[in-house]
Formats: sequence, structure tokens, C-alpha cells
Amino acid sequence: MSLINRLDARAADFDAALTQLLAYDASQDESIESTVRDILHDVQSRGDAAVLDYTARFDHVQATQLSALEIPRADWQAALDGLPADQRAALQAAAQRVRSYHERQRADTWTYTEPDGTLLGQKITPLDRVGLYVPGGKAAYPSSVLMNAIPAKVAGVPELIMVTPTPGGTRNPMVLAAAALGGVDRVFAIGGAQAVGALAYGTQTLPAVDKIVGPGNAYVAAAKRRVFGTVGIDMIAGPSEILILADGSTPADWLAIDLFSQAEHDELAQAILLCPDAAYLDAVYAAIERLLPGQPRAHILRTSLAKRGALIHTASLRQACEIVNRIAPEHLELSVQDPQALLPHIRHAGAIFLGAYSSESLGDYCAGPNHVLPTARTARFSSPLGVYDFQKRSSLIQVSKAGAQTLGRIAAVLATGEGLHAHAASATLRLDP
Repeated sequence: MSLINRLDARAADFDAALTQLLAYDASQDESIESTVRDILHDVQSRGDAAVLDYTARFDHVQATQLSALEIPRADWQAALDGLPADQRAALQAAAQRVRSYHERQRADTWTYTEPDGTLLGQKITPLDRVGLYVPGGKAAYPSSVLMNAIPAKVAGVPELIMVTPTPGGTRNPMVLAAAALGGVDRVFAIGGAQAVGALAYGTQTLPAVDKIVGPGNAYVAAAKRRVFGTVGIDMIAGPSEILILADGSTPADWLAIDLFSQAEHDELAQAILLCPDAAYLDAVYAAIERLLPGQPRAHILRTSLAKRGALIHTASLRQACEIVNRIAPEHLELSVQDPQALLPHIRHAGAIFLGAYSSESLGDYCAGPNHVLPTARTARFSSPLGVYDFQKRSSLIQVSKAGAQTLGRIAAVLATGEGLHAHAASATLRLDP
């Protein structure tokens, strides 16, 4: 079996081959759905008691009150202070860069006044309370804390509640340190579908939130999907993706490792390279063959690359751009000498990394833009997580007496045409005799 699929965009069967490569079965496991449904119903019914029962069963953490599972702020600060100097400095630098970037996204209230005195506009307000789910144990991601918490606080969210499981009572110090740096307000040592239910419905101890963000396992994803509507959610993320468009000017080893950087997430992750230079694709294949055995997660890489990875020979860079838009990747690297020349041709991608030195991994941790990105072709219609996900808009309409004379007549005609006569009367009552 080849280490990675080889496709030719000029071949007659390429469309079918690409469709098959991109196919991803997002159907839900019925056993997971059933379990999550029961847990959510139980949490909604019994509140704290249900959360405590599931925490004892799944995380082996015993407590008689949910308040005992709230981690004091002093512990977060102690975790930050206790980090090795290099880790603390890296977290602080990343937090500063993420904050600086997201401060530019903040929207403001605006209004304008028409000649007759009618005022129209938009009022921006932050969400009141947000819940942040953070995986715990070995799968702990302090970078995700920063990427979710900081935009919420920049948006002005007054209360941000973080939940994170602590299997066997083990707390991840970098996650707690990131909570301290990210502006989190409260932290509870709970996880799984029960934590999502607690955030969505509220319990005797944990107040209900307006939106839940953050990654999690299949049970967490299923729970978020089920509570959507009661609360908002960020997105349901699919497997990680990287698509690299190259012109052959970047060292082959660099791009082999860049492909590994996403393929190592799990066996369903997707890593694809597009290039019009066949010899360069051969060089990247050789680099993969040489570098793969030394990778700590080689067993995952082999499965991911063989099943869902590809090196694709294109007729031109322009054809490669068309394929990019069809795939609409989570991460796109334009590893070419003049990436700005290609940028106008790219319509669909979660994050775009321009030039050979812009590796995707920098975006994951510290470049500044958010690493919570649309996957599974949803970049066609959705965007990275940002400040705008924690703000909402209210329309402002202050109609003057003069304005009511014009607008009232227009509204009355349209309302009558729709058969809504009270609507028409409401508008015409304000007309001058």
C-alpha cells in the first residue's frame, strides 16, 4: 500500500477520485446518541446530583456537593506561577498576541439619522454568560483555553465559566494557567455530556449559560448538538484538515512535516498537497517515506495519510486554486513564492497561511488569529471563531413624526397586500389626517 494517495487533476476520473477522498461519514453513533440523551435528561431533572453521579462514574472523582468541584482562583494563579519559565513565557506571549488580534474584531454600536429625523442603527451587546468546555487529562489543550476565552472577554462577556474533567483528580496545570491568563471567571472540575448539560440547563450550583464553546470528544459533540437551541454553540468540528498549495519552491521536508502536523491528530484527519510540479511531488513523497518512521505518532500518521491523504498533480496553480475552493479546507497553506498573487482566487478556507514560513502550527498556538475553524467543507458558509461570536446585534429604529408619514403609507400597502390588516392599521393610525 502507498504511504499516501497520488492523484492527477488532469485525469478523466479525477472528480470521482477526489469525491471519494473527501467523503466523510458524519452519521452519529446511535449508542452515543442514546447515552447522551439520557445523561442530558437526567442533568436537566436532577441538577447537581446527576452531575456528581456521572463525575464519580466516569472520572472517578467523588464529591458530595458540586461546589466542592469548583477550582478556586488561587489554584489557577498557583498553577501559572508554578510553570517552568519557558512555558509561562510562551503562554503569556500567545495570550498577548491572541488578545491584540481579537481586539480589532470588536464591533461597535452605530446609528445614522435620515433627513426627516428618523434614526436607524445597530446596538452591540455581549452575551451575558458563556460556558467553555476544555478537555482534561492527557488530552489537555491550554491553547484552546486562550482561543476561546480571550475573544469572549474582548467582546465584553461578564461571566465565563470553564468546565474541564479531571480524571482521577488529575488537574492539568497549563490549562489552569491558561484560565488565569484568558480571563476565565469560574472553573469547575467536571466534563463529558453531563458538563454540557449543566451549562445548558443550569443546576442548583452552576448557572445556565447563553452559549457553549470549546472542543470535546464524541459525547461532548453529541451533547452540544442536542442542546443547541436552548443555548448557542460554536460549531460541531469534524476531523482536522490541512491543504497545501505549493509551487515547488519550499523545501520538501518542510511540507512533509506540515502534512504530518494535521495528520497526527487522528486517523480521520486529512492532509493534502496540490502542486503542478510532478518532480516536486516525488520529492515530498520521498521526504514522507524518510521522515515518517521517526515520528512519535507514526502509527496514526500511516493510517491518516494512506486513507485520507493525497499528493495531487495539477495542471497549473490556477487549477489548484479551483480545487482549493472545492475542498474549502480548515487550514490552507499557500507555500508559493508569491502567495498574494493567488489570494484573490481563494474563496473558501478557514485560515490561510501565506508563504513558506507561515506554517499552520504557528496559527494553532501563537500567531494571533483564532484556531477554532470550520471543517468538513463548512468554510463555504462559516468563519473562524471570533469576538463576533460573543456579541449580538439589536436593531435600533426611532421613527420621527415626519418619517412615519412616509413609512406608514409604504407599510400599509404591503401589510394590506399580505392580508394583515392590523399591521396596516397600526401604520395608518400614525398618519396625519
